[in-house]
Amino acid sequence: MATPPIRVLVAKPGLDGHDRGAKIIARALRDAGMEVIYTGLRQTPEMIVSAAIQEDVDCIGLSILSGAHNAIVPRIWALLREQHADDILLVLGGTIPTQDEPAMRANGVAAIFGPGTPLATTIDFIRTHTQPNHHLGAPPSRS
Repeated sequence: MATPPIRVLVAKPGLDGHDRGAKIIARALRDAGMEVIYTGLRQTPEMIVSAAIQEDVDCIGLSILSGAHNAIVPRIWALLREQHADDILLVLGGTIPTQDEPAMRANGVAAIFGPGTPLATTIDFIRTHTQPNHHLGAPPSRS
């Protein structure tokens, strides 16, 4: 049986209305053979985590340009833990100040991809750090 594709949820949390980068990364991941669910603009942490669990994704990619990462990322991580879904790889893209990176990592972010990061870098990281195993016909392991 072939290995199922990696499933990635790409989300734009908060009030940031600029989604060009999120759409570019979503297309690049799709072109790399991953299944991509793009949630659209202005998603709440609750909406993102709910969609991630319903779609049984392997990875959540957040795109944040608004500066709200210090409020949004800890909430998403807390919700993932509450739902026993903290095995979902969490990556972050956008304009994240260097001094905020340790706090993001402490809140579950496995990698931060800033402006200008080659698409291949993001694709390779997700491939290396996920193991798509939720889609083999068995029900998801999360409750």
